[in-house]
Amino acid sequence: MSINLDNFLLVDSNSEFSREFTEHLKANNEANNLIVAGDNTRHLVKMMFDNLISDYSYCDFANEISVSELATYLNEHHTIQGVLISSVDYHLANEAQLFILDSLHPTRYLVEQTADGYHYTQISSLGHNNHLSCHFNESEDIT
Repeated sequence: MSINLDNFLLVDSNSEFSREFTEHLKANNEANNLIVAGDNTRHLVKMMFDNLISDYSYCDFANEISVSELATYLNEHHTIQGVLISSVDYHLANEAQLFILDSLHPTRYLVEQTADGYHYTQISSLGHNNHLSCHFNESEDIT
């Protein structure tokens, strides 16, 4: 599946996966404006220094306050079109983590590394629009 990944947020829960994925995107010119959020700031700075991403933000996805601060930053400085999440991490997430991941944006894709590159699967379940969302529409109710 080919999708336009410009202005997407990548959840950095596995530094090695994120690095390889962003290197793949850059080599194939698949994303011009990718934002990454995670708790390994040193890794994120290195990816930005290597021009693999356009911006980064610290975020501890296990901490709702940290995710809320991320959402505020993204809403003020970026127009996020969707979220990319490692398929492995999404499927291993507990109920609280899934709530956070499903709150980030209504458009969410799971990313899986395959022998042929990367495969994207859109998450079909409805997301939550709340204080953790980096795509807030004021006409929508906050849950």
